[in-house]
Amino acid sequence: MNRASLQQQEMGLGPAWQPRAGWFGQHPAQLLRQSLQTAVAQTEPPAMAMAATPPDPLPAHRAELAAPPEAPQIAAQAPEPTPIISSLVERAPTTEPLRAEVHAELVPVDWPLLQRKVADCQDCRLCETRTQTVFGRGTPQARWMLIGEAPGENEDRQGLPFVGRAGQLLDNMLSAAGLDRDQDVYIANVLKCRPPGNRNPAPDEIAACNGYLLQQIRHIQPTLIIALGRFAAQTLLETEDSIGRLRGKVHRYQGVPLVVSYHPAYLLRNQPDKAKAWQDLLLARKIFRQAES
Repeated sequence: MNRASLQQQEMGLGPAWQPRAGWFGQHPAQLLRQSLQTAVAQTEPPAMAMAATPPDPLPAHRAELAAPPEAPQIAAQAPEPTPIISSLVERAPTTEPLRAEVHAELVPVDWPLLQRKVADCQDCRLCETRTQTVFGRGTPQARWMLIGEAPGENEDRQGLPFVGRAGQLLDNMLSAAGLDRDQDVYIANVLKCRPPGNRNPAPDEIAACNGYLLQQIRHIQPTLIIALGRFAAQTLLETEDSIGRLRGKVHRYQGVPLVVSYHPAYLLRNQPDKAKAWQDLLLARKIFRQAES
């Protein structure tokens, strides 16, 4: 056997490999592993500790490698959270406060205060062209609430919704259904200001007024809502469906039954649809009586 083979055999690297006796058992990594196993076994319950295999005894001249003094302290003491993590934990919102904030926004304000807020509103560009705002008409204790889309020229001039020929038609329909405009019904619009030239309301204008309308509904707490016209129905129901698809059904807005019908101004231009509007009013009266019974 040559010198290289003898050296490999002596080092345990020969063809039939065998670990060198006594050397690998004293390797620092093996000693540290055995010391950790010993620490775990000492912290286990008695039943588990009995089942654990005790580590082999170490020679005295290698004992200083078994357990560094700082090792048990690192294992026993968890590190403190970093300032960044602590700040995130402290600022993490909980579900209840967030829900409380949402409900706080929906609590109705004082009615005269709400009227003053609408009168002084400058949340959109319509404040630059209006004559005055149109808050609503009727009694805040009404059980019926009618919601149109926006004031017209007459409404902008008088500061009341549904005046002129469209208002007269609506009053006649309500009277035929046994309702008094000033005692049984509250009438409001999605927009509180007239769009120039009676154009269609813009999405940002609707969004600016939505909070006022919601506060009115929360304050009045009607038993029934009637949406008059396409824009009012689509805004309240958050849909793009036509009046034809929305009519004849009972919808809900903020938990209140809602019926969709034509706007009185539309009925003045389309006389045959007055019969359909009357059917909508009869449906609303039926739903109202069921809700009140």
